[in-house]
Amino acid sequence: MSERENEPLELDNISLVKRYFHPENVVIKELGNRLIVTIHEPENNKSAENLKRDLEQINPGKKVSIVFVQNHQDDAVQDDKWQIKGVKHIIAVASGKGGVGKSTTAVNLALALSNLNLNVAIFDADIYGPSIPMMLGYNKMPPSSYDGVTFQPFKECGIESMSIGSMIADDTALIWRGAKACGAIEQLLTQTSWGNIDVMVIDMPPGTGDIQITMSQKINFSGAIIVSTPQDIALIDAIKGINLFNKIGVPVLGIIENMSYYICEKCGHRADIFGHAGAEKTAKRLNVDFLGEIPLHYDIRANSDAGTPIVQSEPDSPYANAYEKIAEKIAAKLALK
Repeated sequence: MSERENEPLELDNISLVKRYFHPENVVIKELGNRLIVTIHEPENNKSAENLKRDLEQINPGKKVSIVFVQNHQDDAVQDDKWQIKGVKHIIAVASGKGGVGKSTTAVNLALALSNLNLNVAIFDADIYGPSIPMMLGYNKMPPSSYDGVTFQPFKECGIESMSIGSMIADDTALIWRGAKACGAIEQLLTQTSWGNIDVMVIDMPPGTGDIQITMSQKINFSGAIIVSTPQDIALIDAIKGINLFNKIGVPVLGIIENMSYYICEKCGHRADIFGHAGAEKTAKRLNVDFLGEIPLHYDIRANSDAGTPIVQSEPDSPYANAYEKIAEKIAAKLALK
């Protein structure tokens, strides 16, 4: 352990940064109960771990995230974004927490965008719980490569797709830290031969942790869509997701209220199981567009599990129509129609 690491802690974030990094290369932002530290230097995992430990000691109750962003300079600063070739627009489908139907929404939105005569791809970045292969029907099929260097995307239901879920067993737990997970996401995104894609939908991991921060900084997102249920506990986390994208500079295209209501098939009675209009009210309060409601229905869930998403399997249903209306709004925002 170095002499610097043996020094007593000073109750100041910048003083702690000086122990491990040059302060001019460090940006500290507070985001709710998170402290996000962006370091514009080559990665130094030991120093980062020590800094994170020290910051957590003097900021009780806050979660500290350390993100390295290395600047490459010649005569001017070069763009260090991930290069995803052939893709015009990339949108993130995100949620502040899991269990709100984000992946189901992402798949059906991608299919609805494809129905607008757009070339569409979907990328599964939910690396710890990938579900896109099951929802699109290519579960347990490994990806192919013509040149041994780049992957060929899966083509299911008329859209291109890639997921780490096609490379691992269903019961395998990925015990990866953020840096390794981001490395896998970058490799799959940048080493897949996507072709000419009008819009790529990225199914983001739930939450607002290191992976989400890194992806938001490294990908040229055209915008982000937040998925939430109407209940207050989900909306609290949805707001955190909106604030994350706002802080990093990714435009929020709007909020979708999933599992918005249930219509009894026998009597026709409507039940607002998780509350009513919570996402719409939140969108209005935050000056964000409300994109629409998706009902809670057995067919949406069953078709997702069967690998036959509702937009493809029941295109004339009111449930498919709900996704299509939202897709039209998104396409208009991106000037794709």
